[in-house]
Amino acid sequence: MVEDHKQWHEKLLFALLGYRTTVCTSTRANSYMLVYGTEVVIPTEVEIPSLRIIQKAELSGAEWIKSCYEQLALIDGKRMNAVCHGQHYQNRMSRAFNKRVKPRQFAPGQLVVKKVFPCQDEAKAKFSPNWQGPYKVHRVLTGGALILV
Repeated sequence: MVEDHKQWHEKLLFALLGYRTTVCTSTRANSYMLVYGTEVVIPTEVEIPSLRIIQKAELSGAEWIKSCYEQLALIDGKRMNAVCHGQHYQNRMSRAFNKRVKPRQFAPGQLVVKKVFPCQDEAKAKFSPNWQGPYKVHRVLTGGALILV
């Protein structure tokens, strides 16, 4: 076990293996399967063979190559399926977000306040105000952008 934060590189490979073999919510697939077209064999399956490894080991060389080619032929379908799931997931997230958005119409001459984000220079202290203003709307541009005075 790593006891010092300076030895993070020793555990990086294990973290990457965990990330690459975890099923992503949006695509419903793991990244290893989308790249290589087959499920990953984790190191514990090499030491303690699982049913999948035993079945692969019992195949002859020609049968094993044939099964690999079949899996590679199906990889495009798996990738397209992941893309469709990703688009469906993004649409679902945008619908959920857009339900809470309140459209506002501004007209020239109205008074508005500008939000100060934490990454801006105006947000210097913990108790500094979250808003600046009031500002006057000079012009309304397409897409909801405003020119303030």
